[in-house]
Amino acid sequence: MDRLSEMEAFATVVDQGGFTDAAKKLGISKSAVSKHVSSLETRLGARLLNRTTRRVSPTEIGLAYYDRARRVLNDAGEADALVTSMQSAPSGILRVSVATDFGVNHLSPILGTFLHEYPEITVNMLLDNRYVELISEGFDLAVRIGELEDSSLRARKLAETHKQMIVSPAYLEEYGRPQRIDDLNEHKLLHYSNQATGSVWKLTAPSGEKRQVRSAGWLTVNDGQSLLNAAVNGLGIAFLPDFLYAEAMKEGKLVPAIEGMAPETQGIYAVYPPGRYTQPKVRAFIDFLVDSFREKGPGIW
Repeated sequence: MDRLSEMEAFATVVDQGGFTDAAKKLGISKSAVSKHVSSLETRLGARLLNRTTRRVSPTEIGLAYYDRARRVLNDAGEADALVTSMQSAPSGILRVSVATDFGVNHLSPILGTFLHEYPEITVNMLLDNRYVELISEGFDLAVRIGELEDSSLRARKLAETHKQMIVSPAYLEEYGRPQRIDDLNEHKLLHYSNQATGSVWKLTAPSGEKRQVRSAGWLTVNDGQSLLNAAVNGLGIAFLPDFLYAEAMKEGKLVPAIEGMAPETQGIYAVYPPGRYTQPKVRAFIDFLVDSFREKGPGIW
């Protein structure tokens, strides 16, 4: 007889407390359940069940075998579900969280292509600069930039971005160029209010030394595009990712604030809850993002 069928019959007898209820649960005859269990005991050379006229209970060996058998059966069930899931067409509501700056500039413009490719998926996207709790808040995935804080989530890298201090030529003409990090204390800084570190910039000096700059900003705002506009208009020095400032720098509207300073490299990731398998709608969206941003990166935004 099939080994999994024997295991399933035995485990169901233990779960249901008897052959009659196990037969009903499995949708087969009581005699078929008995034959499966007897065949299993013969093959193993051990008695797995204590049988009385009133009840059926596992022996000590049977209880130990049941624990392992139930794990195998659960894994087999998940394997079947995985195959079914992977063959089904992606569909349903997809809840996505993404930082406002990246979402507006780089995700929103390509959503139409995804929706046309997967018409059975409905996207509900939240543009927000906070770290949502994916599982408790019911999100399927999030696009996050920088160091990943929650190591329990699964992650797939989409691209990289360079983050550096940028400034307009007009500002440099009026206030001069800072030559080193310590000079920033004498300049007008543009801060991002939603940053987890507050008004602190983590920088790497030309020597490779890691530095932190704590200074009150001349302007503090919770939107990267607004900081970019302020920098372009000569209001101060901003510390932004190049997916925001790349175009302005190509046009000569912005330049690096301190010459010779290497930019900070940050990863851009799709993160999603852990699990044995990924839902088709989530897998389809992540694959789409990976393909869409395959050619993107520092200097190519």
